[in-house]
Amino acid sequence: MSIPEGNVAKGAKIFKTKCAQCHTVEAGAGHKQGPNLSGLFGRTSGTTEGYAYSAANKSKAVVWGEDTLFEYLINPKKYIPGTKMVFAGLKKPQERADLIAYLKDSTA
Repeated sequence: MSIPEGNVAKGAKIFKTKCAQCHTVEAGAGHKQGPNLSGLFGRTSGTTEGYAYSAANKSKAVVWGEDTLFEYLINPKKYIPGTKMVFAGLKKPQERADLIAYLKDSTA
C-alpha cells in the first residue's frame, strides 16, 4: 500500500479535531480516554505504561509505524476487533497520511 506524502500542519488540524479529545502527544503528559501517544512509532500496541488497554489491543501486538497506522486508521475496530477505541476512522488516504506526518513529528 502506497502512502501519500503527508502535511504536518494539516495533520495537526486533524489531530486537534478528531483525536485530541482522547489522546495527548506530549512526553510526560497523562492519559485521557485513550493513551498518550508520545513515543508511538516503533512501540507495540497495548504497551504504554499506566494505561488500561483492552485485551484485544494487547494481544494484537502490532508494532506501530507508518504502514500499520495507515491501515489501522481506516477503521480501528476492524483492524483490532474488540478495541476500546470508538473512533470511526479516516477513510481518505491523504487525511491518514497528514495525521501520520503530524504524529511522526509530534511524538518523537
